[in-house]
Amino acid sequence: MSNKKALITGITGQDGSYLAELLLEKGYEVHGIIRRSSSFNTGRLTGVFQDPHERGARLHLHYGDLTDGSSINRLMEKVVPDEVYHLAAQSHVRVSFDIPEYTGDVTGLGALRILDAIRETKVKAKFYQASSSEMFGDTTIVPQSEKTPFHPCSPYACAKVYAYHLTINYREAYGIFACNGILFNHESPRRGETFVTRKIARAAARIKAGLDKFLYLGNLEAKRDWGYAPEYVDAMWRMLQQKTPDDYVVATGESRTVREFVEAAFGHVGLDWKKHVRIDPRYYRPTEVSYLLGDAAKARRKLKWEPKTKFKDLVRLMVDAEVAALSR
Repeated sequence: MSNKKALITGITGQDGSYLAELLLEKGYEVHGIIRRSSSFNTGRLTGVFQDPHERGARLHLHYGDLTDGSSINRLMEKVVPDEVYHLAAQSHVRVSFDIPEYTGDVTGLGALRILDAIRETKVKAKFYQASSSEMFGDTTIVPQSEKTPFHPCSPYACAKVYAYHLTINYREAYGIFACNGILFNHESPRRGETFVTRKIARAAARIKAGLDKFLYLGNLEAKRDWGYAPEYVDAMWRMLQQKTPDDYVVATGESRTVREFVEAAFGHVGLDWKKHVRIDPRYYRPTEVSYLLGDAAKARRKLKWEPKTKFKDLVRLMVDAEVAALSR
């Protein structure tokens, strides 16, 4: 059993909840930062709190906010973590066009506040920055690796590029063990309901059950490299177990269109998607990212990490979870 302490920002999100479970299984004491809200948003962690094997006793949640540097500093001094996983962000690409300033503050400056808290408190913590394939934007270079230049196409992606370079800067300037994980799209039944994959899976289940008639989507031709979230959080952990800090692309190396996701999801419940999908211009982005495909050769080589879940299995798994939720 490990006696390490980890601090996770964004612990209530898809990745944060899977990472918390992984670390608890490895014997960590896990601390998470949550925002104060009038409603509970810890649903994804319910399984941990109800765990009969005392995992829940090693999970601690603290109020804090990425826009409030003093709360971050206080928590860093209080927890004194061995590892910090910075996953929290305003993470919706389309929404970042509507709230660009807030996105810059949370997604960009939030990373700065965490890194600077490590520097100021002199806590000997290893740091993981959740970087994104969106940083590559509408690149013409396919596939994208750690050496591919960035061309961000949204306020979200711009903020992520800023946080990416800051991570390297603090590594070089202050000797902090800081890594960037450039993760391509990764999905699961815990994906937020406004994200396209969850939206599709949910619609397939609801239309099959006769609860809805149509699904409204934007660009069906966007191509993405889709993986399974629990496998991707394992890659995050592996990065912080290396002897030296580095930056890694994490991806499946296979790209599919949104249309193919729709086909697979609706096909799985025996529906003809063409009868139920409508295009709504509201869901188009001002600048589209058309084709993302990751080259994770470095992660395979150095981290001994491999994606296991295939595209069709990922779609089935998400749709089945929605069907099961409806039957409950």
